[in-house]
Amino acid sequence: MTMARGLHPADKVEDYCAKGWWSDETVDQLFAQQVAARGDELAVVDPANRAALSGAAPRRLTWSELDAESTHLAARLLNLGLRRGDVLGVQVPNTIELVEAYVAAWMIGVIVSPLPMQYREREIVGMANQAEFAAYLTVASFGDRSPVTEVHEAREQMPSLRTVIAFGPAEEAAGGLPDGVLHLAPTPVAADDRAAVEAHVAADPNDPNDCLTICWTSGTESEPKGVPRCHYDWIAVSWATVELPSITSDDVLLNPFPMVNMAGINGMFLPWLRTGCVLVQHHPFDLMTFLQQIAVERVTYTVAPPALLWTLLHNEALLAKADLSSLTRVGSGSVPLQPVMVRGWQEKFGIGVINFFGSNEGIGLLSGPEDFPDPDERAQFFPRYGTPGVKWSGRISEWMHVRLVDVVTGEDITEPGHSGELRISGPSVFAGYLNGDQRPSPFDEQGYLKTGDLFEIAGDKNQYLHYLDRAKDLIIRGGMNIAPVELEGLIGDHPAVVDVAVIGDPDEVLGERIAAIVTLAPDAELTLEELVEFLRGKKIASFKLPERLEVRDEMPRNPVGKILKRELRSSHPEGASA
Repeated sequence: MTMARGLHPADKVEDYCAKGWWSDETVDQLFAQQVAARGDELAVVDPANRAALSGAAPRRLTWSELDAESTHLAARLLNLGLRRGDVLGVQVPNTIELVEAYVAAWMIGVIVSPLPMQYREREIVGMANQAEFAAYLTVASFGDRSPVTEVHEAREQMPSLRTVIAFGPAEEAAGGLPDGVLHLAPTPVAADDRAAVEAHVAADPNDPNDCLTICWTSGTESEPKGVPRCHYDWIAVSWATVELPSITSDDVLLNPFPMVNMAGINGMFLPWLRTGCVLVQHHPFDLMTFLQQIAVERVTYTVAPPALLWTLLHNEALLAKADLSSLTRVGSGSVPLQPVMVRGWQEKFGIGVINFFGSNEGIGLLSGPEDFPDPDERAQFFPRYGTPGVKWSGRISEWMHVRLVDVVTGEDITEPGHSGELRISGPSVFAGYLNGDQRPSPFDEQGYLKTGDLFEIAGDKNQYLHYLDRAKDLIIRGGMNIAPVELEGLIGDHPAVVDVAVIGDPDEVLGERIAAIVTLAPDAELTLEELVEFLRGKKIASFKLPERLEVRDEMPRNPVGKILKRELRSSHPEGASA
């Protein structure tokens, strides 16, 4: 992996360090500091339903216990020959073992590339080959699947892959593992292993500019893009999710977001490392388990999709069974929030809903009760950092620079009433995509990140940003990004299909559901069930499967022949559904 060290250029590092935006801190140091300060205190808790999920009982570890098991894993990774700059693919649900995989790899400079549990052979092989995974760490069982078996069967398609690891308690691997798969169980570290890890770290310490993770974003292209991030930019962006929700060591965080991207890593994991509070893991999302965890663990802060917050607000029968008395604030986002929902939570429960807007590349806009006491404004607007005469909470507001740019003329927009693409710069922004020399630059001529998101200026002092739409056609289903181009290519391979367009149908629960609009060959027929079965044969993630099929005689097109997806969305006739 050629981007292991020095992600950002030296002049930027010097400038940002001089301004106090970056420091010598590394994420592994944050963990070590919490272990030293809070050794015997509770650190992390497994999902309450872990036994049903993987066959192993849920666990609870103190900081010292977590450190012992993480250091043991780090020693095993060193024994396997993993070194700084090697990329470790990690596909593990939100359990204690996922935390340990991150901590162990980061101790020794190994880059973690986390993948959602829904990913199957197609996605795994593509990402492994882009990032040249040296090893792959996953679980033996997950529901009715064996992820480690799936990876092992695709191993020959990933030439850089040297080792496949099943990581978890012995009972999870009781059904046996394929030949050639290594099983590692969470184990307290022996003295000689700790000494070996400490000697390795002393000889080759981490630098804040070292690559820490390669997360993945679908964007609007068929091939996902790798997003390398280093200690500098992860720590900088995490200040927003520490300071705006006012997280302290007394908090108990409940994390329902997979720790594979900005939401899970920056929304929960890094604030936990910074403050030394308790992290309660949750996976996959199950409403009754979620509510049980809030009550039993006395959770003070969590994040939840808008649809869930709306349901809880209006379902009196469900509320009667729930104990939310420990909860003091909630984060939400990914889709526009309903003002009536945000206001309802404040009036009914006295809880301020924090509005998040972020991306793997480094966008970090948050609207909290301190800056937006009016819940209606908090639901609709984000801070426009840098507005003259307006001060916002948190150090990130002093560090980030934002512009709106007309997508046609390229001119800056400084007044309300005109939409523009959001562009940002500052210490939270990543250095560029994996294999960036093979891709268009994500930055403009001034060095600002081109986000692809459309906003407009609002507020009596022009102090707000109002989100309008995604500039591209990306579909977001349940927080997972789906590139229509990829699906269109796969569906187009079906012998009955002549033309295809994939769009997102609005959905109250998931945000969007996938709809496939097709035209067919003469005398051909195609049902939704047949199409889904065809796509399953392509071994793609289940969340990418269409849930509505519409057959048309012809597609609406513009004068140059491009399909007009906006017309497909606006018409939205009844179609077949799963």
